[in-house]
Amino acid sequence: MTSTFHTVLDSPYGPLTLVADTDTDTDTDTDTETDTRGDTEGVLCGLYMAGQRHRPPEETFGPRDDDLPCFATAKKQLSAYFAGELKEFALQLALQGTPFQRSVWQQLSRIPYGETRTYGQLADALGNPQASRAVGLANGRNPVGIIVPCHRVVGSDGSLTGYGGGLDRKRRLLDFERGAALFSA
Repeated sequence: MTSTFHTVLDSPYGPLTLVADTDTDTDTDTDTETDTRGDTEGVLCGLYMAGQRHRPPEETFGPRDDDLPCFATAKKQLSAYFAGELKEFALQLALQGTPFQRSVWQQLSRIPYGETRTYGQLADALGNPQASRAVGLANGRNPVGIIVPCHRVVGSDGSLTGYGGGLDRKRRLLDFERGAALFSA
């Protein structure tokens, strides 16, 4: 029986493929709760942009199912984010990665909307100031970009550096958040 399903959401940054697992016995160290019920509601485990680096093969996404409750929740929150109405996601996630990757993704989730951090600052927050390159590699493997905001990480001089979704998307996401942050109360 298939436990992985996907849907596609149109966004200002191109189509986003959302992937969910309905047999979630995985664990995550992000700030969001992980659903371990293994029921048919599903838990989000991926958000991929078209042409994204490290995007898994399409056949691993499972069949399309636009009706999973977790997709409806994710679509609602993503739509609110793109409208400038949501600054922090509250979604159940099942993130697959090494313990180090999950610790980096947890730090990413703590970067406030409209702000950036450097790879070095994230390494410092993890208690390993020499790990900025490893932080960059883990950042690039983030399976739920935008929701776990890897686009908010910049180079030590504030410059835009690698982003799995492409530097143009990273720039647009940062500009969007900074602009929306300027006009929100």
